[in-house]
This record gives sequence, C-alpha cells and structure tokens, in this order.
Amino acid sequence: MTVAQPDVSVVIGAYEAMPYLVECLESVEAQTLDPSRIEVIAVDDGSTDGTGACLEEFAERAAMTVTVIRQENSGGPSGPRNVGLGKAQGRYVFFLDADDRLGAEALERMVAMADENATDVVLGKVVGVNRGAPKSMWGKTLPRTDIFSASKIKFTLSAQKLFRRDLLTRHGMRFDESLKTGEDALFTMGAYLRADGISVVADYTCYYLVGRADGKHVTKSGSYTLRFDSARALMKLIAELVPAGPRRDSLMTRPFLITLLPQFGPVFLTDSEKVRAHKLELAKPLMDAYWREGIARRLKVHERLRLHLVARGSGDLLADVLEFVKANKAPTVFIDRRGGRAYLGYPHFRDSAAGLPDNWFKPTTRETVTIEAFKPLATVHLLRLRKVARRVLKARRAA
Repeated sequence: MTVAQPDVSVVIGAYEAMPYLVECLESVEAQTLDPSRIEVIAVDDGSTDGTGACLEEFAERAAMTVTVIRQENSGGPSGPRNVGLGKAQGRYVFFLDADDRLGAEALERMVAMADENATDVVLGKVVGVNRGAPKSMWGKTLPRTDIFSASKIKFTLSAQKLFRRDLLTRHGMRFDESLKTGEDALFTMGAYLRADGISVVADYTCYYLVGRADGKHVTKSGSYTLRFDSARALMKLIAELVPAGPRRDSLMTRPFLITLLPQFGPVFLTDSEKVRAHKLELAKPLMDAYWREGIARRLKVHERLRLHLVARGSGDLLADVLEFVKANKAPTVFIDRRGGRAYLGYPHFRDSAAGLPDNWFKPTTRETVTIEAFKPLATVHLLRLRKVARRVLKARRAA
C-alpha cells in the first residue's frame, strides 16, 4: 500500500519542555489542515522531566503520524532539529519549539500560501506571550517577495518558518551544531537567500512565542564569545552569497545591529579592562572584513559612531559615548553655517584630540526631522529659526 506524502513535517525538538509541551502538542492536534497531511517528528533531547513520556503518549493518541526519537542530550537545539529534518518526508518542514504553540489555521494557511505562489519559505505572523516578538515585518501579507524587496524580514531569523524541503535538500542545509547561539539565524538567512520566493502571512497569528517562567527559552551560556561566533558565521554567509554592493550592505546591517553592537552597549561599561580588550580584539577582523560606509549610512548616529570606534579600537572614546547614551541625553544639533549640514553633538564631535570625521555624526533624515522638530531652539546653533523650519519642511516632504 502506498502512503501519500504528507504536506508538512512538523519537527519538534524538546528538552525539559514540561508543562509547556502539553499546550504545544494540543495546538498541533487542533490544526485545521487534515491530519493525513501532517507528520510530526519529535526528538526528546535527553529530558528528565517527563517530556519523553508526554511525546509517546501523544504519538499513541494523535490522528496524524507521529515519530518519537529519544536521544542523549546534544547540548543545543541544532542537534534535535537536524535529526528531525533527516527523518522528514513532507513537502514542507516546519520547526516548532516545544514551549511554543501554533494558531489553529497556521499550517493550512502557510501550506496554501506556498502552493499558490510557488514560494520556498513562508513566514507566519508571530506574537509573544509573556515575552517580546518581532513586529516590523507583519504590516502586510505578501504572497511573493524576497529578502531585498521586503527588507524587514531579515530581522526575523528564528527557525519557526515553513521551508520547502526540496530547497533544504538541494542545498544540503542543516543547522550548524558548532554554534551555541544564532544557529537558527544562519540557517534561516541561508534559506532566504537561496529561496525562489518568500511569502509573508501577516493577517493571521500563526505562531505564539511563549515566555517561560523559568527563562529556559533563553540561551543561558552567558559567554560573549559565542555572540562573536554567531556574528562571524552570519557575516561570512552573507558575503559568500551576495556580491558586494548596496544589497549586501542592507543585509549586513542585521548582524552588525542585532549581534555585534550589543556587545558594545551599556554592558561594555561594566566589563573589565581585560574583557573590553578581548571584545575589541574579536571584533577587529569582522570590522576589517565587512564594515563598510554603505552599512554605516544605514544606521543611526549613535549606532554608527559606536561601530566606527570599535573599528578603530578606541575603547576609551567608546566608553564616553556609551555613558552619554546610557544617561538618555539628547544630543545638541549643530548646523554648519557654510554647508547647511546638520550634525548631532555626541561626545568628541569636532574634538581635535579625538580626530573623528564629521560624517560620523551626520544624522539620517528621520533623526534630523525628529530632533529639529522637538528640541528647544536654544540647542540649535548657527542658524535662525526660519532656516531650521525650512529644512524640516523640506526633509518631511522628501521622506
């Protein structure tokens, strides 16, 4: 007897997932997609809290095909996901974390979206439950797009997407088990860049990202070096798959902003001198290889300034900027009388001893409009009020 190929393989990697696993599995059972079109591959990664028994009980009662694999703890989410992916038979694969849950129509909507538009990756709207979740990419349902046309999707690189299994098989895609954090970002970015079309389901909540009371959904390694490993891997992948130029620059903003920059945020002020020096040492080859003016221009002044100082290895100047940012101070707006250019007066602006270029302090249009519109007149130097008003109006019309 020939068994029909399932439409979607739901891969669940589970480690010490009780009691959250109960609602997770109930959300799979509640799917409006016919059970015959779903297979579940659940991998218990060495749990000791009854996770394995819960999965086996689910396999006995569920209407869809369920395979339970129990193994020794692998030390991270990549191992169980790779095991599940290796067993998957569906046309599509969806990675479901054991403490999260699906919207009832999630799989039906995402499979239909992929089939109707011949797309390789589908993003379903995510909302947080007792935790934050990405929001900027859910403004509009997009039947068919790509990572460059819908640039906000680069800011959701978690693995909870629908992937066409043929795409993953064709490119030999697996989660990098050597990475202890950011492994899903590397995998998902690789899928985005190799995909023949991406869809976004924004008009229905497909995925509930659940915050656990014990915090175990958060990576607990604590080592900053792992973040540099993650940034290095993601930057290398982007550089390999996207030629140098504006499109690469647009993608590189993601690892610089989300992975690298936090290492040079307020935590840097509490780091020991040894750790500060080590962070700058780890960052140097990344800045040398990938930091470009085309990336810098896409960032806010304080973000760009901090990364420029990291590239220069100027930890002392960086600390001054961080103290200013931490104090939540609004920078003074300076207007160059001759050129009419605006600059934000963060620490060391036109400090001859620091020798920092003016363009490091030049704001984006959005920053200029916001600050010039709401800062008191006394903070605007070398320009009459009428000239400020004309510049603001012009910038607003151009935005």
